[in-house]
Amino acid sequence: MKKNWFEVRAEYFVAAALVAALRWLPRSAAESLGSLAARLLDRAIPRLRRIARQNLRLAFPELDARDREAIIDGVFQNIGRLLLAVARFPSLSPANLNQWISYEGLENYQAAKQAGHGVLVATAHLGNWELSAFSHALMTEPMNVMVRPLDNPLIDTLLESRRTLSGNRLIFKKDAARSVLRALKNNEAVGILIDQNTSASEGVFVNFFGVPACTASGLARIALRTDAAVVPGFTIWDPVLRKYRLRFDPAVNLVRTGDDEKDIVTNTQVFTKITEDYVRRYPDQWLWVHRRWKTRPPGEAGLY
Repeated sequence: MKKNWFEVRAEYFVAAALVAALRWLPRSAAESLGSLAARLLDRAIPRLRRIARQNLRLAFPELDARDREAIIDGVFQNIGRLLLAVARFPSLSPANLNQWISYEGLENYQAAKQAGHGVLVATAHLGNWELSAFSHALMTEPMNVMVRPLDNPLIDTLLESRRTLSGNRLIFKKDAARSVLRALKNNEAVGILIDQNTSASEGVFVNFFGVPACTASGLARIALRTDAAVVPGFTIWDPVLRKYRLRFDPAVNLVRTGDDEKDIVTNTQVFTKITEDYVRRYPDQWLWVHRRWKTRPPGEAGLY
């Protein structure tokens, strides 16, 4: 449902005020505020927790209700940390970034770049995906990031202004294919979130936690067409270090059988399994509030 004039501006006012407070308060106080904001979001939009419960029943049927609720609580805590980091983007620089994040596996990214065909960074709504791209630009080099506009255009503009502060370039869906191909031709990196539900016309069904999930096939199509390296990259909160770890894994070995459509599905499954493995390791840091299994195969009943 499209938001009216008042709803758009009211949401923006609340978001802008929260971002300002999170930016300027002392960090300990800002962390508490971010946590409170996430808890209020949980209370204000109860359907988010209902969606998460259903997703966890599908993904982890062996867990009892108490364990699932604990994971969902962690999800909202993770959202609070993410909000804080995004609010602080204007204050982050190479001089203080190590207080927020550290690198692991940078050599995997650098090796992929040396191949000269561009890099497709496969990531997910896990940990802090916003800080991942932002900090990589400051620590190594700017990259291109594929994004979807938010429902509220004013909040979307606010977020876009922060996403580009470190030099990153945004790629929007309407011009995605052309922009991605141009970036790869220039041996640039493109970050792509691969864990969201998509329509049957834009995706293929692959297993995610053993349940068919309609998944965008663009990453596989582009990788097979261009020979760009596909490097998994995830930014995970480390409660011991009290900061994030940006991890790049070795480039994925693409499956090529000569059957284009089969290879697209096979490689999309490979990428999805990598995401699933990370989510299993850090279940309270993935965005379970998204209806990941919304699109169903023909003839199959809805899950929500």
